[in-house]
Amino acid sequence: MVKPEVTIVVSPRERFSYTQASLESIYAQTSTPFKLIYVDGGSPKHIKRYLEEQARERKFELIRTDYYLAPNQARNLGLRQVDTKYVLFIDNDVIVTSGWLEQLLQCAQETEATIVTPLICIGTPVHETVHLAGGEAHIDLVYKEGSDKPKRRVHEKHYFVNRKVAEVQDQLQRRQCEFAEFHCMLVKTKIFTKIGWLDEGLLSTREHIDFCMSVTKAGRTVYCEPASVVTYVPGPPFEWTDLPFFMLRWSDAWEIASLEHFSKKWKVSQDKYFKKRYNRLGHRRHQAFIKPLIRQLTFGRKAPQLEQSILSVVIPLERRLNHYISDRYSRAQAEIQPPTVPEKPRVMASSQH
Repeated sequence: MVKPEVTIVVSPRERFSYTQASLESIYAQTSTPFKLIYVDGGSPKHIKRYLEEQARERKFELIRTDYYLAPNQARNLGLRQVDTKYVLFIDNDVIVTSGWLEQLLQCAQETEATIVTPLICIGTPVHETVHLAGGEAHIDLVYKEGSDKPKRRVHEKHYFVNRKVAEVQDQLQRRQCEFAEFHCMLVKTKIFTKIGWLDEGLLSTREHIDFCMSVTKAGRTVYCEPASVVTYVPGPPFEWTDLPFFMLRWSDAWEIASLEHFSKKWKVSQDKYFKKRYNRLGHRRHQAFIKPLIRQLTFGRKAPQLEQSILSVVIPLERRLNHYISDRYSRAQAEIQPPTVPEKPRVMASSQH
């Protein structure tokens, strides 16, 4: 048998109900040999049983915690077990296409890129609408008139976001870029011996920008390979068992802590880039659960005034509930002894490749 040179690390993004569709997609569409590590952070009982059955049948490594995990925390648990030249991070709500992994590996080998992103699409029907085809992410130094001390500001730009693949197909070519997203990202494992683990201070947002800028700062490159296509499928619909994790994952507390950590780490100004995100706190929760509920209450009819009246009452109540959930999680976590993680990753078989 050919020894795999890539380990796929699957981790929860924001829900558990798409677990089976995503995992079966990986096994059905991937012909290149691979190892797989599945990180299951507190999934409900029926998902837990499914993953245990699949791990026995398909012989992959299953890492289970009985509590929810922040994304980088989950990825680091999987990364600790990786001993291949490449690691492929993928969320548990992603559908892949035939040849996806082969194309990513080919791009990495031909360009010597440290990070390779596929063309990432969003929603259903799958593989039709672009979410990310690479992008720009760096720190701009902005000088104001009369000042010799620049302000550091974040620059971030997605290529072809929300465009139909069919409309931009002729423009989708392999290219060097500045960032990828953790929906699906191929990485040379040895980079972690240089820059350390993924930053767990970023609980829910900016972790992809942070990682890619760290890689670029280390003198390595990022590429987009649109010959590889995957789609992440956000809800709704959701199952009720998704609700607690989703609310924690996109809690005000986690988003604020992440934005403040990112700002301090990169010494950037709290400008409109951050204000936009502070102003949108909770919008994912409201879109996922509150607005669908309102549509049911209005029987699908458009009633802007009624909807606004309901929102004015429901959103403050939801925020109080959200704060309760994140505070309760924090108290519970304080009593849990986390796995011991070395300060630096070990050298992961890089000399063998």
